[in-house]
Amino acid sequence: MKTDSRPIPDRPEVSANGNMPGNQFDPQHKSQFPKKLATSLALVFLGAGIATGLGYEFHQVTQGPTPVQAADNPVPSVAPSNSTALAAAATNPNFIESIVNQVGPAVVRIDSSRTVATQMPDAFNDPFFRQFFGNQVPQQPAERTERGVGSGFIINGDGRIITNAHVVDGADTVKVTLKDGRSFDGKVLGEDTVTDVAVIQVAAKGLPTVPVGNSDQLHPGEWAIAIGNPLGLDNTVTAGIVSATGRSSGQVGVPDKRVDFIQTDAAINPGNSGGPLLNAQGQVIGMNTAIIQGAQSIGFAIPINQVQQIADQLASKGKVDHAYLGIQMVTLTPDVKKSLNSDPNSGLSVSEDHGVLVARVMPDSPADKAGLRAGDVIQQIGDQPVTEAAQVQSIVEGTSLSSRLRIQLQRNGQTETITVQPGAFPVESQDQQG
Repeated sequence: MKTDSRPIPDRPEVSANGNMPGNQFDPQHKSQFPKKLATSLALVFLGAGIATGLGYEFHQVTQGPTPVQAADNPVPSVAPSNSTALAAAATNPNFIESIVNQVGPAVVRIDSSRTVATQMPDAFNDPFFRQFFGNQVPQQPAERTERGVGSGFIINGDGRIITNAHVVDGADTVKVTLKDGRSFDGKVLGEDTVTDVAVIQVAAKGLPTVPVGNSDQLHPGEWAIAIGNPLGLDNTVTAGIVSATGRSSGQVGVPDKRVDFIQTDAAINPGNSGGPLLNAQGQVIGMNTAIIQGAQSIGFAIPINQVQQIADQLASKGKVDHAYLGIQMVTLTPDVKKSLNSDPNSGLSVSEDHGVLVARVMPDSPADKAGLRAGDVIQQIGDQPVTEAAQVQSIVEGTSLSSRLRIQLQRNGQTETITVQPGAFPVESQDQQG
């Protein structure tokens, strides 16, 4: 189980940790961009409670398609309206208790473990060191076991469970425990580090399940209820509101995760990873994933519509095919333009105030083969104008690998159109990301 997630720059067209596929982002290249663009955050992925330092300088967009949900598994729509939810809250001050009683039995605790090799520090093998200490050099076991705790929720009665990929990444064993005390050995059907979604199967029938809402209909100010196992405290319930929707992975500080997050002030903590975020009707609207370290009342969840789309593919074929171009991008503004042009080390000269600047093109990538260059400013893809790197990411994520993207751009003051066929996002790059 991987207990350390390592996100990277702001929103690249990179692998799942923000590293360019097969070619980790080079700090020497990074130093070429203006320091004024640099920001840092610390994000805690909640399954293992490990704080991760994040540095990012520009919109490095991880471009990959949001897979299309199978036609026979449509996302259920939210039946009650917001006014109905408010009325329910007003007439039943204990409506959260009712929701917890309904949904709580389908929320599970996930204990995972993995065995890793232990290496003796090189200094202990130094002949000079051993000359003085001889056989008194401390001995370490050849292997050690790493354990982590997270949450999940049951989506069908035949034992299919959804959680975060970082909760079970690399796990040798997975144990699923229900609220009623029953426990089962779990099998990971698939995990997708790009979206941080994983699917687990247990051998059981007739299990309680969660009702599913429609995250596309969410609005700030709606109720948000989190259930999970923070810090090992099983079946913990917290409540708040939806603070915002559509928070880009760049804004959150994990550009490698191709997700537009739900932000909530419902208290979530390490161990909540993979647990459900519910609306006032008790429907799952998101999967709790991360918090910003040091901040209060700022948590993030993956919208349930995207979770289901990814989970369907993981359950059916064990993986998700994400489209990939192979570029790093910057959202242009007048200030960004000024910073780039005034920095002699940026290596770029920009004349446009708006658009999406191609900061880097990865060798042998689909973009490279199609003829995109660093310094190009993307202004339109197909018939859709683009002004932000996140828009480009979204478009590419909605593109199949067999499609072709017609990209209109500015190059040296001239308008050009280049057609690119996305490639499959390299799997090995996903393994490097956390």
